[in-house]
Amino acid sequence: MYEIVEKRELAPGIKRFDVFAPLVARRARAGQFVILRVNERGERIPLTIVAADAKKGTVTIIFREVGKTTKKLGSLREGDCILDFVGPLGVPASIKKYGCVACVGGGVGVAAVYPRARALKAVGNYVISIIGARSKELLILEREMWEVSDELYVTTDDGSKGRRGLVSDVLRDLLEAAAAGRRRKIDFVTAAGPVAMMKAVAEVTRPYGIKTVVSLNPIMVDGTGMCGSCRVTVGGETKFACVHGPEFDAHLVDFDELLSRNARYLEEERLALELLERAAGNGGA
Repeated sequence: MYEIVEKRELAPGIKRFDVFAPLVARRARAGQFVILRVNERGERIPLTIVAADAKKGTVTIIFREVGKTTKKLGSLREGDCILDFVGPLGVPASIKKYGCVACVGGGVGVAAVYPRARALKAVGNYVISIIGARSKELLILEREMWEVSDELYVTTDDGSKGRRGLVSDVLRDLLEAAAAGRRRKIDFVTAAGPVAMMKAVAEVTRPYGIKTVVSLNPIMVDGTGMCGSCRVTVGGETKFACVHGPEFDAHLVDFDELLSRNARYLEEERLALELLERAAGNGGA
């Protein structure tokens, strides 16, 4: 059992937990994740390790309540325990000195790009961060991203904060300015967020030949590569995000297939959430 030692609401429906998991905290690296299970009848879900404190033995996770499992997880309080909390899983992010790097995060994907930005800054890169959300109320980790960035750009879909538009729009402008000699060249791009956003980032950087990696978020079950649920096509080859990723070359990922596979269980997820809300309305869980 893994105790929730601190709980915070970062935005409507977006929660941050610090979980006591000393063995995970001791070995965690940027880009890795955990798979957790709320209770014995719960499904397994993957969540990025946002931060790990080896001295305190805590691991930070951030998630948005969108379905039955994340709703149940979000209902837990400080002092409650999570049944399973397995990790660190996945291959650590590629962290080295590239020169100038752009870290692009959309929605809750900002939580996944933050540890990468922090690690890239720590090894001496000039870090440009671009983060976005649907509205200012849903924007997370702005202060934290400022702390690890040399430049920070904010976008919102509705224009309520920063630039109105998409994170990929800002990235495109920066690359065009660099190509025209008006600003420094970007040597590496890392992105995390909705699949459509990551696809857009890949298409923006492709003409410039800039190395671009994305943190993929396919459906996962066991986290060991045995079940095959998280398979993705990268460069025409089948990969398993849980053991080969979650980070992959953005220019080789079949994003259309990923979008299709992630939509496989939308109806089942809708029904599960409906049953949960109906039970809660009747006084049960």
